Amino acid sequence: MSPPQSPNSSRDQVRPLAPSSHRIHVENEEGVNYTSAASSTELSKKRRRRRCVKCFACCGVTTVVVGIVILILALTVFKAKDPKIRMNSIRFEGLSSLTRSSNLQPNLNITVVADISIKNPNSVSFKFRAATAGVSYSDRVIAEALIPRGSARARRTLRMDVSVTVMTEKLVGIPRLTNDLIAMELPISMSTNINGRVNLGLFKKSVGVRMNCNMVIDLQRQQVKGNMDCDRKVSM
Repeated sequence: MSPPQSPNSSRDQVRPLAPSSHRIHVENEEGVNYTSAASSTELSKKRRRRRCVKCFACCGVTTVVVGIVILILALTVFKAKDPKIRMNSIRFEGLSSLTRSSNLQPNLNITVVADISIKNPNSVSFKFRAATAGVSYSDRVIAEALIPRGSARARRTLRMDVSVTVMTEKLVGIPRLTNDLIAMELPISMSTNINGRVNLGLFKKSVGVRMNCNMVIDLQRQQVKGNMDCDRKVSM
């Protein structure tokens, strides 16, 4: 005969677990199990953060590479080089009025025509603004002429004739003129000052080209005696 069961015996029995169909098992790539909807959301956030980190890393690397390429181009291909200015030749018209008589007439003039070239060694054009060319005698500016704005093409040489008209009335009153006419030699100087810009894509460089040439005119032959002494300067 079986022993009598106590009234609380049914309460002590183990209740069955919830059906397995109500459980959520999520296993990520690292083998960690998540058993709730909140854990699934956290996993999605981690994945988004991982993608964001990768995206930022790619952007950073791309920026560094582009910066290095720009720096290399700036130091090689796009490096601004100094334009070179040169006076190839110079000629004079009307010098005979200085040799015929020492009494200069105010209505007479002398024309100075200078053949000037600008060599541009850069890979882009050199554009310059309107400039001036001046002729000086005994430290006095006796004539000036306008040089129109222009452009020297890439790796090309621009040649131009600069014409300056000297009024003889500008020479009157200069103390040394009489002695120079007797010696048949007239020392003068011609100067030019050209300012422009070299546009190298992202880089723009302002360039100033200056030239001053000293010479002695042989009044009898009406040409330059010996060689011209030219001083050139480029500022960037």
